[in-house]
Amino acid sequence: MAAVRLFPAIDLKDGRCVRLKQGDMAQATVYSDDPAAQARDFEALGFDYLHVVDLDGAFAGKPVNAAAVEAIRAATRFPVQLGGGIRDMKTVEGWLLKGVTRVIIGTAAVRDPEFVKTAAKAFPGRVAVGIDARDGWVAVEGWAETSTLHAHELAKRFEDAGVAAIVYTNIARDGMLSGIDWDGTIALADQVAIPVVASGGLASMDDVRELISPRAEKLEGAITGKALYDGRLDPRQALAAIKAARRP
Repeated sequence: MAAVRLFPAIDLKDGRCVRLKQGDMAQATVYSDDPAAQARDFEALGFDYLHVVDLDGAFAGKPVNAAAVEAIRAATRFPVQLGGGIRDMKTVEGWLLKGVTRVIIGTAAVRDPEFVKTAAKAFPGRVAVGIDARDGWVAVEGWAETSTLHAHELAKRFEDAGVAAIVYTNIARDGMLSGIDWDGTIALADQVAIPVVASGGLASMDDVRELISPRAEKLEGAITGKALYDGRLDPRQALAAIKAARRP
């Protein structure tokens, strides 16, 4: 099968590494006061790509935890994909110049799709779209608002735009350790040619086995957060299973 990737997640709130439940900022569990040290730990475990979200930035509409992101970049060598508060070209350019490998555009993908298309053309392979859905409908503004746009409709808007990936989150699963919405994620991946990254609810090796199963062959990978922090997922076991699945 084609190579898939497991992305460890660092969600930033007030400069600290946290996890939320269903995107609720009032339900934040702090796991580390030093996101850069957490990133180093993930790198030492053998992960090869980091997923970072500026939660405060998602609500503010502009970067808020820039210092923490820059500290992560300075402390590690592996690539970083970053989302949260990225809503104009200046911000896209700023993060890419600072060494972020690719940016994830969420709210602006709904509000200003032409901006996303322009950014994707200007920076090939370095712009992803974040689609966060509640009952199939896209949520924006840090998930505080639900739009009238369906996730599949939004994904299709960017089919020929040069977008590097779609990061798809079922909000009801996020932070709940209830397992990824594989049926919904794979259904979305079947609708578009853009690689899809599964997010929200990864709970155990069962999810890793789903990720490397034949039905998930269109997926680029999956994001894991709380299961790693709570020790429910053994990172070495997970990475070994993924590595073994890459063999011809």
